[in-house]
Amino acid sequence: MTVTDDKLTALRSLDSWFDAHFEQMLADLRWLVELETPSGAKTEIDNVQEQLAAKFREAGAETEIIAGPDGNHLLARYGSVKTDQIFIVGHVDTVWPMGTLARKPFKIENGIAFGPGVYDMKAGIIMLLYVLKAFKEIGLRPNRPLTMLITADEEVGSTTSRANIEEEAKKAAYALVLEPPLENGAVKTSRKGVGRYTLKVKGRASHAGVEPEKGVNAIVEMAHQTLAINALNNYAVGTTLNVGVLSGGTRSNVVPAEAEAEIDLRVSTLSEADRINTAMNSLMPVLPEAQLLLEGGLNRPPFERTEQVVELYQKAAAVAAALNWPEKLEEGGTGGGSDGNFTAALGIATLDGLGCLGKGAHAEHEQIIVAALPKRAHLLAGLLATL
Repeated sequence: MTVTDDKLTALRSLDSWFDAHFEQMLADLRWLVELETPSGAKTEIDNVQEQLAAKFREAGAETEIIAGPDGNHLLARYGSVKTDQIFIVGHVDTVWPMGTLARKPFKIENGIAFGPGVYDMKAGIIMLLYVLKAFKEIGLRPNRPLTMLITADEEVGSTTSRANIEEEAKKAAYALVLEPPLENGAVKTSRKGVGRYTLKVKGRASHAGVEPEKGVNAIVEMAHQTLAINALNNYAVGTTLNVGVLSGGTRSNVVPAEAEAEIDLRVSTLSEADRINTAMNSLMPVLPEAQLLLEGGLNRPPFERTEQVVELYQKAAAVAAALNWPEKLEEGGTGGGSDGNFTAALGIATLDGLGCLGKGAHAEHEQIIVAALPKRAHLLAGLLATL
C-alpha cells in the first residue's frame, strides 16, 4: 500500500500531537484501570460504558448503549454506516475479580504500567479514544466510516455480544481488533478456534465391599473416555483436546454412579473442528450399561491466516514503515481466541493484536510499556486514515 505524500505529512504530524497528549493518555488509562470491570459485574460495567460513551461523543462519535444481561455493550460510529466500513472491536471486561485493585493497584515503575486489565485490554480502548481525539483536533479523517464496538463479555465467550459483532462485521471491508499484540509487538494474523465440552457419565451405585459387581463404575468409564478423547489430539496441525477437570463419586466405599469431565478444545481450521465434533459425538460407552451425555462444542471458530488477512497485515506493515518505525511490524499467531475469530470466520479481512505492547495477559505481572502507548496509537491512526 502506498501512502500519499499529503496523507503521510498529516500522519507524521500526529507524532507531536501524541507527545503533547501523552500524560493525558496515561491519566485516562489510570482512570479506566481503576474502574474495575470483571466479567459479569453488570453494575460496574454499565457505569464504565456510560462514561466511555460520553468520552467517545466528545471525540466526535455517535454512541449507542446496547443492553446486555451481564453488562451493556457500547457501540460508537464515526461517519455514516456503509457496506465498506472499518469495524473496530474491543472489550471492557477483565478476568480479575472485584477487589483485585486493592492488592494490584495501577502504578507506573521504570516506564512500565501495571494494573488489572491494563494490557488486556484497557490500553487498547484508550488508544482508540485518543486516535479519535487526534482526528478531531487535527482535521484528519479516516478513509472509511468507522464502527466501534466495546463489548462486556469477551472474556467469558461473548455469548451476548456475538450477534452484534457479526452484524457489524458483515458491513465491513476490514475488521481491526484492539487485543494486545504478541510479546514482541507482532500483530496477530491467526488464532485457534476455541471449544468447550462437558461429558457426563451415568453408571450405577453399589456397595464397594459387599456387591461391587452390581455397580457400574462411572469413574472407570470416564477413564476409558478420557483416553479416547486424548487420542484425538493432533499437535502437528494444532488440534488439542484437554480433559482439564474431572469430578465424580461420593465416598470411597461406594461404586460411583456419576462422573463429569470438562474439556477444552483448540483447533486451527474448521475442518479439524468438524473432525473433532464428529468424533466427540460418536463416543460410545465401554462398560455395559454405562451412559454418556455430551454437551457443548465450538465456541469461537478459528481465525485462519487467509490471503485477505495477509494483505491487510502487509498494509499495516507499510503504514509502520511510512511512520519511520525502526523495526518491521511482524505478524504471528496464538492459541487464544478473541472476537476477531468471529469476524475472520465471516470472511472479513481481520487484523488482531493492535493494542499496546506489554505482557502478562491474565497473569499477576500484567503490564504495558508506557512509551508504546502513543506509538501503537499512531499505527492505528495510520491504518484508519489509509485503508
